[in-house]
Amino acid sequence: MQFVITAYDGEGKLAKRMEVRPRHLVGVEKLREHVICAGGLLDEEGKLKGSVLVMEFDSREELDAYLAQEIYVVEHVWEKITVERMNVMFR
Repeated sequence: MQFVITAYDGEGKLAKRMEVRPRHLVGVEKLREHVICAGGLLDEEGKLKGSVLVMEFDSREELDAYLAQEIYVVEHVWEKITVERMNVMFR
């Protein structure tokens, strides 16, 4: 199953995001086989305001397990997260 995760940072969380970002990148790298693509959402000034990840897991439960330990969730950087099923056409 493929999922698109859109996660928006909480207000004033850019400094916290940058502080924990190295741990986020290590975590995403460990899940490399699940990542189709990923990147930061930018505001009008080009500053990070969230993330988009397109990932593949065998089930929604596996995705939820990843999100439960994702450092941006644990450290309360991401405030609003949406998850939708996706049918990836091109890689």
